[in-house]
Amino acid sequence: MEPTEKDALISGIEADAHTEEQEIIKDAENQAAEKRKYADQKAESLLNDAHKEAQEQAEAVKKKMLSDVKLELKRRSMHIRDSVMRDIMDRVEKKLNSMSGDTSYRSVLINWITEAAIGLGAESAQINASQEELALINDQLISEVAEKICTKTGKEVTLQLSDKPPLKSQGIVLAAADGRTAFNNQVRTRILRKEREIRMAIYNALFTDNRKE
Repeated sequence: MEPTEKDALISGIEADAHTEEQEIIKDAENQAAEKRKYADQKAESLLNDAHKEAQEQAEAVKKKMLSDVKLELKRRSMHIRDSVMRDIMDRVEKKLNSMSGDTSYRSVLINWITEAAIGLGAESAQINASQEELALINDQLISEVAEKICTKTGKEVTLQLSDKPPLKSQGIVLAAADGRTAFNNQVRTRILRKEREIRMAIYNALFTDNRKE
């Protein structure tokens, strides 16, 4: 083979080799670029997932904190209402107790006995009260009560003092003559019957904004 032909052959082989080398390099670069792109996408996806998870955790923590705050506020609200309720009951009892020696307390007893008799619905009943209150309940008071009951209901009721020991607490207890039923109109029982209304009034006064715009 002539030198010129040999050189041309070598040159052609080198050219082919260079072309193939460039294609291999280009292919490698393309693969590397694809891998970088995939890696970037994966990293971005992981970051997004982490951000989303962090947001969800933060939201869960926020909800938990709000729930705890609401629970604490509710607990404190109930504590305040219970405290105010007890204070009201104590004040009412003290006020009524201070009235028991007053002549105006007689009308209170008339109203309580009338209410108890109507609530009991018996034709004949016995009245019991504390020692101090029993001293105020005489035949005249009982007669006034019977007349008031008749005016309100159109029914006649026979009332007399109980032969049982006086009550220890202030107020009235009316028992049917047969002893089967009774109506408790003692001070604390009366307050407890109105407890729901009193609690609602306390709640409205303390926790409802009634101010006019």
